[in-house]
Amino acid sequence: MTQQDFIDLYEKFMSGNCTPEEMIFLEEYRDNFQLKDLPWGAEMGDKEEVKQEILNQLRAKINTHKKKHFKRYWVAAAATIVFALGFLWMVKQKDDLAFNRLAPITKDNKGPVLPGFNKATLTLSDGTDIDLNDAKSGTLSKQGDALVGKPGNGKIVYDASTTNTGKNASLFNVLTTPRGGQYQVVLSDGTKVWLNAASSLKFPTVFTGKERHVELVGEAYFEVAKNKDMPFKVTTDKLNIEVLGTHFNVNAYREDDAIKTTLLEGSVKLNTGDKQALLKPGQQATLGEQQNINIQSINTEDAVAWKNGYFVFNNENIQDIMKKISRWYDVEVIYTGKIDERDFGGTVSRFDSVTEVLKSLELTGTVHFKLEGRRITVMP
Repeated sequence: MTQQDFIDLYEKFMSGNCTPEEMIFLEEYRDNFQLKDLPWGAEMGDKEEVKQEILNQLRAKINTHKKKHFKRYWVAAAATIVFALGFLWMVKQKDDLAFNRLAPITKDNKGPVLPGFNKATLTLSDGTDIDLNDAKSGTLSKQGDALVGKPGNGKIVYDASTTNTGKNASLFNVLTTPRGGQYQVVLSDGTKVWLNAASSLKFPTVFTGKERHVELVGEAYFEVAKNKDMPFKVTTDKLNIEVLGTHFNVNAYREDDAIKTTLLEGSVKLNTGDKQALLKPGQQATLGEQQNINIQSINTEDAVAWKNGYFVFNNENIQDIMKKISRWYDVEVIYTGKIDERDFGGTVSRFDSVTEVLKSLELTGTVHFKLEGRRITVMP
């Protein structure tokens, strides 16, 4: 099914002309879209005009992401448009969904709170800090047997192919992203690492010995270069992860209740000291406060959506959602009153202003927000 096929079928569905077989086909996309024709009130505007606006933006969004090689995520990209318009937001609840047009978010600030962007600090082995946002493209430093280069905005590369003499001891560098930042590093072995906001990665400038070892705080996505003679190990506060060559995501923020490891490709062995587990592709391991490792099959694209520019909320409570928003937009979050303990689901762009994200959440009718400068108050 091509992207255009889906758009045509969606238009056919909205006009009420889908066959039973086509309805079944659309049902397969239920995780990404809620395609039911919801009750429409006059206060929501002209129904057909809103539908047409959604479809027009849907096409535009798909075409944009197609050019950027986001083929695997085109459904999520389309869902972003729909959610941003407040048309298809889902709430997990026992009663029927209620969609209401709400008053604008109360705010008292001089400008919009913008999303995060590529920014980070690189700490060299001698303690020198390099602000990567200000650093010009080109060679940044020579660290032992590796040259540190910045080929462009948002990425640094460690190259030991022309300088590795084997005489210099391996040095350690630290890449740190602030709240509201993200960055990518290519390690000396070719392993690619994407760091989410408020995270840090400590790593050797050149890998030596019998293993490749890095330390992570926060969240990162790894595409590990294969080397069967040199296992790759990621250490967090409470969990050790060992691989040979694989793609996986680790969410290990210290303020969160659990550490989540999601495997997309290859194999991963987890070790807490007294407990071990082996992950298969398509599985996520959660290490909770009781130090038990729970494994379940999930949609792995949800776990790495942050790397591809999306928030994906999959039956999450408002507190967990606001942690993600707080880190990415670098805002303070406080709560007042008794907040409804319902779970939310949906997909929104990480590159919308925080106001647009909050509006989408408010469309559920279960939570409200007040934005004052960089402080968000969550209210019932």
